[in-house]
Amino acid sequence: MAAPKNGVTLAELIIVVAIIGVMTFIAVPRMGFSLVNTGKTQTTAYKIAAAIRYARSLAISDAATNTQGYMVSMTGSGSYTGYEVVNLNTSGVIETGSIDANKVSCTGANDFRFGPLGNRFGDTDSLAISGGEKSYAVSVISATGMTKCEEQ
Repeated sequence: MAAPKNGVTLAELIIVVAIIGVMTFIAVPRMGFSLVNTGKTQTTAYKIAAAIRYARSLAISDAATNTQGYMVSMTGSGSYTGYEVVNLNTSGVIETGSIDANKVSCTGANDFRFGPLGNRFGDTDSLAISGGEKSYAVSVISATGMTKCEEQ
């Protein structure tokens, strides 16, 4: 009687690798893109919140020479495609940023104006940013100019 063999044949190995390859080919495209879009949504929300905070800090630091203040102006129509930090005294653009409108939707207030004391002028005080499986709200308290970026 022959002794039992412990091992696998080359054919069995090839079949297992082929099955794993087919499963990977089906699964990877379905799970990858929502994670990428979620990261882009979070990054966009944080970038816009940082730009708003920057405009407020510029308005406070330049209060002696710039009585008009600074603002963040959203660009594009419908869902915004970018933003600009603008010196209201000279109308000069200090900084610009872009939003990937194909992957991230940004709607709400079209500008955030700050006076020399850091207070915000305007009535609409928030942006809704969504994409992938996440949504964020960037809001500004008008009286104080405090900016918050919160996951919804």
